[in-house]
Amino acid sequence: MTQVGIIEKIWIKRGKRAPMDALERAELIQNKGLKNNANQGGWRQVTLLEAEVWERVMAKLNADLDPSVRRANILVRGLKLKKDCRGKQLKIDDGILKILNETKPCERMDEALPGLKSALYDNWGGGAFGCVMTGGDVWVGASAQWLED
Repeated sequence: MTQVGIIEKIWIKRGKRAPMDALERAELIQNKGLKNNANQGGWRQVTLLEAEVWERVMAKLNADLDPSVRRANILVRGLKLKKDCRGKQLKIDDGILKILNETKPCERMDEALPGLKSALYDNWGGGAFGCVMTGGDVWVGASAQWLED
């Protein structure tokens, strides 16, 4: 897996059902997640979404919602998030994430747009989540690439 992606957007959430706050730069904290994000620790420390998947789904549903509706922390372009990513390490500048599983969309997606949950449900369409193995800064425009096993 030698794909290289670009970080397009970064968001943190203040709390459950709270708005997503867009950031230009954020800090990945080892074993915790993004600094000031509501989800700290556990195994869903950071969530990622593919920009290309979001765009395809929006076209399919004839909609134009901001990707923050998905409530992921990081929007990445040029990097495939799929089943064989499970267990892989993703390097974002100095930080390293370990991808643990796919993020399944919840009913909140249909609150934003009827049919969105179903459109994102299969084939890792809702993105992926993981834990922070190595802390570091992440920013819009930073590159992201898979580390070899």
